Amino acid sequence: MGQAEQKMNKKETKRPFVLATVMLAMFMGAVEGTIVSTAMPAIVGDLGGFALYSWVFSAYLLMNAVTVLIYGKLSDLFGRKPILTFGIIIFLIGSILSGTAETMEMLILYRFIQGFGAGAVMPIATTIVGDIYSREERAKIQGYLSSVWGISAVSGPALGGLLVEYASWRYVFWINVPLGILAIAGLWLYLHEDIEKKKHKIDYPGAVLLTVAISSLMIVLVEAGANWAWTSPQTIGLIGLSVLTLILFIIQERRAEEPMMPFNIWRERSIFIANMTSLTTGVMLIGISSFLPAFVQGVMERSPIVAGFTLTAMSIGWPIAAAVSGRLLLSIGYRKTSLFGGAALIFGSILFVTLKPEAGPLWAAAGSFFVGVGMGLTSTAFIVFIQSTVAWQQRGIATAANMFMRNLGNTVGAALLGGVLNSSILSYMKKNGAEDQDLTIDTANVLLNESERMKLPEGLKTILQDALTNALHSVYIVVFIFAIVSLLFILFLPKKEKTAE
Repeated sequence: MGQAEQKMNKKETKRPFVLATVMLAMFMGAVEGTIVSTAMPAIVGDLGGFALYSWVFSAYLLMNAVTVLIYGKLSDLFGRKPILTFGIIIFLIGSILSGTAETMEMLILYRFIQGFGAGAVMPIATTIVGDIYSREERAKIQGYLSSVWGISAVSGPALGGLLVEYASWRYVFWINVPLGILAIAGLWLYLHEDIEKKKHKIDYPGAVLLTVAISSLMIVLVEAGANWAWTSPQTIGLIGLSVLTLILFIIQERRAEEPMMPFNIWRERSIFIANMTSLTTGVMLIGISSFLPAFVQGVMERSPIVAGFTLTAMSIGWPIAAAVSGRLLLSIGYRKTSLFGGAALIFGSILFVTLKPEAGPLWAAAGSFFVGVGMGLTSTAFIVFIQSTVAWQQRGIATAANMFMRNLGNTVGAALLGGVLNSSILSYMKKNGAEDQDLTIDTANVLLNESERMKLPEGLKTILQDALTNALHSVYIVVFIFAIVSLLFILFLPKKEKTAE
C-alpha cells in the first residue's frame, strides 16, 4: 500500500477533473490573500481600528498555520477527500461571517474561523496532485497549480478594488461561497480513494501544545514594543509559555505513536533546508502583501485598484517562474533552480528598501514582481522534491510541514512586522511632537479614507504620511534581511538528489 497507484483508484479517478477541482479549491484560498489585502484600507476606513490592522491577517494565518499540520496528518490517516471537504465547509462559514462583521474585533474573530478551515485547503490540494501524478509529471503539474496564483493575483486585486469602489468590501468574503460549493462537488464526483481501514491514534496533545506555543509567541510579536514593554510581565510570561509548550510539544512528538509532526522527515537535509527557507520567505511574503496597499493608498494617494495592481505584479511573477521552475528542475536540478529564486528574492527586496513615495506604484510593482519570481522558483522546487523524497504514508504530512513553515513565517511575519510598523509610527510621532496634536496609531485610519484624508490640514497629513513611510521603510529592511537569510539556507541544499520512488 506504499505507492500512489495503490492508494488512488485510477480507473475511477478522472485526473483532469480532479486537477481542475484542486485548482478551484486552491484558487479560493489564493484569491483570499490578494483580495483581502486590497480591501483592507477600505475595511479599516469603515470599521476603524488601525492598531488592529495586522490582527486581521494574524488571526487567519495563526489558525491556518496551526491546523495545516493537523489536517496533513489526518489526510494521511483518513484520506484526502473527507478532510479537504471539512476544511472547505469551515472556511465558507468563516467567509460568510466575515462579510457580516460590524467591528474590527468581530472581523478578527471570524477570520479565526476562516483560517481554521483554510489550513486544509492548500496542503491537501497539493498532496492530491502528488498522489495522482508521477515524479516527472509533478514538475509540470506544479506549474499548472502555480498558475492558480497568477489568475488569482490578476483577478483578486482588480476584483477587490472594483468591489470596494462600486459595491462593498463585504463581498470580498462572500465571493468564496460559490467557489467552495463547486470544489466540494468536484471532489465527491471525481476523486476516489482506496484507504486502508484501521483504528488510528490521533495526537491531540501535540495539536494543543503546538497551538498554545504559536499563539503565545504571536501575541508577543504583535503587542510587545507597541502596547507592552519588552520587559513587562505579560511579555516575559507569554515568551516563557511559548518556550515551555514548544519543549513539551517536541517531547510529545517523540513518544506519540502517530505524531502530528514526525521528526524523522526533518532528518533529511534537503527537507530541513526547504522548510527553513519556506519559513523565512513566508515572513517576506506577508511583509509585502499586508502593508503595501496601505502605503500606495495612504502615502502615494492612489486608488484601491492601483494598490491592487502593485500586488498583482507579485503573483504574475510567481506563476511564470513556477512554470519555468518545472522545466529547470528536470534540466539543472533543484539546487540551482532554488539559487536563482533566492537571487530574485534579494533583488526584489532591494527595490522595496529603496522605495520612496515619489517613485510611484510602478517601482512598488517591480519589487513585487521579482519577489514573486523568487517565490515561484523556490516553492515549486521545494514541493516537488519533498514529495519525491517521501512515500505515500508521509506525503500528506511532509507537504503540510513545508506549508506549515511558510504559514508560520506568514504568521510570525504579520505579527513581527505589524509590531515594527506600529512601534515605528509611534516613535516617529513622538519625535515630531505628535503628542501636542493628540495623535495615535489609529489616527492613521484617516489616511486610508480618501474623503477624510482630503479634510486633513496639510501639516498634519504630512506628519502622518511621513510616519507611515518611515515605518514601512523599517519593515522592508527586515524583509531584506530575511531575503539574505533565505539565500544562505539555499546554499546549504545538497548537490545530490534522493527519491523515494
